[in-house]
Amino acid sequence: MKTDELIALLARDAGPVPTGVGERRFAAALALGILASLAWVQAAFGLRADLPLLMTTADFWQKVAMPLAVAVTGLVVVFRLGHPGARVRGWWLGVWLPVSLLWIWAAAVLWMAEPAARMPLVLGTTWRSCVFNVTATALPIGIALLWALRGLAPTRPTLTGAAAGWLAGAVGACVYSLHCPEMAAPFVAVWYVLGMGLSAALGALAGRHWLRW
Repeated sequence: MKTDELIALLARDAGPVPTGVGERRFAAALALGILASLAWVQAAFGLRADLPLLMTTADFWQKVAMPLAVAVTGLVVVFRLGHPGARVRGWWLGVWLPVSLLWIWAAAVLWMAEPAARMPLVLGTTWRSCVFNVTATALPIGIALLWALRGLAPTRPTLTGAAAGWLAGAVGACVYSLHCPEMAAPFVAVWYVLGMGLSAALGALAGRHWLRW
């Protein structure tokens, strides 16, 4: 069989792809991943008893501002990486800028604090478990995103997996914050970012194998 005949045979029953398929796949994956993460946090730790009141305070929204901003821009980056030839150059700024601003804010908080108070601001009371908890909370979201990406055509599987893991880590950090008692910017700047980074590393490893054509 000649190449032209093979192409014609494969394309005989092909039809146009419905619009919005990728967007719906991503939305479904993200929704299912978030629900699974919420269930994990509730079962493993429980939500904060003062959560309804806490969510009316500026402190809470300052705490989740970084992962929320990363999640919004990261979703665009991951979705674009799932399409060959799509440009993501300008969007990388949105992925890293919120973290940079958080580090600047955390440094200012530490600089203004008394020397004896600086280490407690960084360590809090849960630093030993925070990185693991953020990563574990992000895991269902990361798996769901990788499933969504397998239905697209990423040409850079390792990079795409890392971006998906970074996005999952950001969303997982938001979900975990519904339990986490820590509110200090230095704590979030160190341990939340490390949890997101570990999620990105796991995503890169998974993407290298799961997203290959």
